[in-house]
Amino acid sequence: MDPLQTTAQPVWPLAVYAAVVILLVTVQILLSHFVGERHRDRATGTPYESGIVSTGSARLRFSSTFYLIAVIFVVFDLETVYLIAWSIAVRELGWAGYLKMLVFVGILSLTLVYLWRIGALNAGPPKRETIEDHDN
Repeated sequence: MDPLQTTAQPVWPLAVYAAVVILLVTVQILLSHFVGERHRDRATGTPYESGIVSTGSARLRFSSTFYLIAVIFVVFDLETVYLIAWSIAVRELGWAGYLKMLVFVGILSLTLVYLWRIGALNAGPPKRETIEDHDN
């Protein structure tokens, strides 16, 4: 038998699984439609937060700093996936994998320090300068 030749796996278990999932989701949606509670009170369609009546508009403008911090969070959160994958395969990767991950974490740390130094992580109001700041 040729070791490079792959054996074909049956696809029917995946098809059965997909059919069962679709069937369960359909049953749950239909049950919630027919069994679910229906009422048309005046306050039913209005949005609220923890039972508190909302004031003002929900259409607020956010600072671009908010979105910058959100993107930075997503990038660093994605890097966590690489760290988790590495931690699972650390024994197979050996010292070479350890050194590569050490470089990776070092670059991440330097990036975080850089973002901190340029003020990219400051989402609050800008710091007011005082006279003491100019004396130093």
